[in-house]
Amino acid sequence: MKRRIGWLIGLVAVALLLGLLYVLGPVQGPMPLWMSVLPPLVAIVMALLIKEVISSLFVGILTGTFLMALYGGASPAAALGGGALRVVDAYVAGSLFDADHVLIIIFTLLIGGMVRIITANGGMQGVVNWLSRRARGPRSGQLMTFFMDLCIFFDDYSNTLVVGNTMRPIADKLKVSREKLAYIVDSTSAPVVAVAFVTTWIGAELSYIQDGINVIGLEASAYSVFFNSLAYSFYPFLTLGFVLMLILSGRDYGPMLKAERLARQRSSMETDQVGQVARPAHIVDALIPLLVLIFGTVIGLIVTGYDASVWHDAGAGFFSKLSATIGAANSYKALLWASLLSMITAIFMTLWRGTLTFAKVMEEMVEGFKSMFNAVLILTMAWSIALVTKDMHTAEFVSQLLLQWSLSPVVVPVLTFLLAALIGFSTGTSWGTMAILYPLILPASWLLSQEQGLTMEATMPLFYNVVASVMAGAVMGDHCSPISDTTIMSSLASSCNHLQHVRTQMPYALTVGGVAMLLGVLPTALGLPSWVAFLIALAVLGVIVRFVGKKV
Repeated sequence: MKRRIGWLIGLVAVALLLGLLYVLGPVQGPMPLWMSVLPPLVAIVMALLIKEVISSLFVGILTGTFLMALYGGASPAAALGGGALRVVDAYVAGSLFDADHVLIIIFTLLIGGMVRIITANGGMQGVVNWLSRRARGPRSGQLMTFFMDLCIFFDDYSNTLVVGNTMRPIADKLKVSREKLAYIVDSTSAPVVAVAFVTTWIGAELSYIQDGINVIGLEASAYSVFFNSLAYSFYPFLTLGFVLMLILSGRDYGPMLKAERLARQRSSMETDQVGQVARPAHIVDALIPLLVLIFGTVIGLIVTGYDASVWHDAGAGFFSKLSATIGAANSYKALLWASLLSMITAIFMTLWRGTLTFAKVMEEMVEGFKSMFNAVLILTMAWSIALVTKDMHTAEFVSQLLLQWSLSPVVVPVLTFLLAALIGFSTGTSWGTMAILYPLILPASWLLSQEQGLTMEATMPLFYNVVASVMAGAVMGDHCSPISDTTIMSSLASSCNHLQHVRTQMPYALTVGGVAMLLGVLPTALGLPSWVAFLIALAVLGVIVRFVGKKV
């Protein structure tokens, strides 16, 4: 009944919007920039109402194409018809023309094929059996998931897909809800990748920061600015601490508490049973392909990012060279190579042991590809609406809305955090948010500090705070957004309903984001030492878990 009501409300709202524009007739002049927020807003609100993400994304994209055609001089009827066609020929096709997007799709399909094979040959059951002897309850199973996330710190895509797929059978057996599994995977992957020194994010982060400091003319390297900003990266570090608190305390609240209690009450969880009947469970059949995936990704990052001049620099340390190499790497190509080698390894080991026939292996591989189709479709639609927001300049509108006010430098870090969270939520991309805001907000905050007559000693902490707030806010917005690719992939890897994952994760992300902003970003902008702010924020999160959370 609730879903039907949601559908009705969503359709009526969209019909009223389109009907109003139809009555207005052909529109003259440029489109008001505020309308650029309508496509993501329509998609997000409709998804939350009807609990179905693909049609919601389609309607959001259609809203954007309709508005662009209407303000391009077309009649309402032509704008609606032409807009519907442009959803496919311009935006869905356009998102698939992006080489990086195609690599992600192939990588996702290959991971699906590999996981299906190692499930069918008994390898995954061997992993489950081995881990089950060490994970004896929901708490230890969640802890194991958390520490596996920390170990795969170099890439968020690898992190979510490997950990989610590996730990899902364990979570099912231990009666941990798939919502909780998806939350741990999602809320550990991006935060740890965002702040680690050797990751696929570091190159993009440093290049964005460099764009900003080039405008200022600041005599500092992007790496040193990034390193100093970590002292103010409250949301990523507090999120990791919050996840650990929830696990150790055995407490939850909000929709997650309901999901966890339902999971504990079930006599048996829905599990992947394919290929587990009357077959020996050998852990190496899964472990070796997974290790090939992990180490293959690391090697691929080093190969694609290798620069002889960097490694011949006698003045640089090993970790500096390694960080520069991975930062310059083509992460998508590295992931593609590693996933292909991993699947080939799984096929070879299955045939070598004689567990399955070649025809059966190929059948299972194709079934694995099919299992990823829904996720690929959602990813494609999410990329398409991101293209719409780019063409409509959504991020620029939100940025200008806040930056046009005359502000005190002290409040700039807080507004930066909010702005980054809003853009990340609206566009579903942390990288895109950072690419937009760093070149825009860093010069603005620097010049504002200088205009207020602040000394260099007073300006630099605020500047580092702003740098950290862009990244932290982007990650928070990404965690709350139903159109985020990493959120989608976390749902996929954990076999959790996507909107249910968003619904259960959002209260936790908002809790940590609020504490990070009010007890971290703002007090440190006013002069409080960052280590004191971290301790206070962690203490408050502990109190929230203790008194708001309830035992599952």
